[in-house]
Amino acid sequence: MNTAEQLREAGLAVEVEINDTARPAAAVEQDKAQRAGERAEALAARAERRESAAEYAQQLARAADARLPEGGEPIKIGHHSESRHRNAIARANRATRRAIVADQEAKQAAEQADTAALATIRRYNPVTVANRLETLGADLRRAERQLSGQARTLYKMGDTRYVETSEPAQGEYAEQLQARIQELQDQISYWEGVKAEQIAAGRAGNYGPESINKGDQVKFRGSWYEVRRVNRKSVTIPSMVGGSWTDTVPYHELSGHQPAAF
Repeated sequence: MNTAEQLREAGLAVEVEINDTARPAAAVEQDKAQRAGERAEALAARAERRESAAEYAQQLARAADARLPEGGEPIKIGHHSESRHRNAIARANRATRRAIVADQEAKQAAEQADTAALATIRRYNPVTVANRLETLGADLRRAERQLSGQARTLYKMGDTRYVETSEPAQGEYAEQLQARIQELQDQISYWEGVKAEQIAAGRAGNYGPESINKGDQVKFRGSWYEVRRVNRKSVTIPSMVGGSWTDTVPYHELSGHQPAAF
């Protein structure tokens, strides 16, 4: 039961209005960063508690071991100390297992805290931002084609061209596409601003076919390669693992560029 139903059952008149307008990308990202920060703080606090619990469990395990007979003395079967000795071993084993579990939980909590602390950093990684812009751009072009209609060639056979045609969107579907286009344009504008700031700060490169030539050196994942071919969205380099074949690297994944020496 939702809140509106509960209020109606209480005899109140309730009118529900749904606003499905997309929020500005900047506001969405700000909220995401805030939630990520709060989650990181909560996980860090839990990791500290788990670490304290693990330390206490280890202390108990050491204390239980200390109560065992020195030197690993064997159990004296039939002796009056047999029962006490067996119980001490059982307690020590249980304490050790609890300490192991507590230590594993502490390590897991610490890993989760570290991962959460890096969430926003990873989201704003320059390569991730560039990949996101590529995806958003493709989504925008698709929505625009669906809105305006399109004709695309499926294949050709001789002089005959087989074309698939879709009509422009109408009515409610057209309105949905228009809203989606506006949302995508806003997101692209936001992330283009982020990318521009990263380029200005030297955290991201601004490479493309207009700035790189065949024979230049480009840096990819810490190593330098000679450019074999310049493409519209990428460069072709020698194989990164050796051999006669080549690899293709998108411009936004390059981290350095040196013009060829003449």
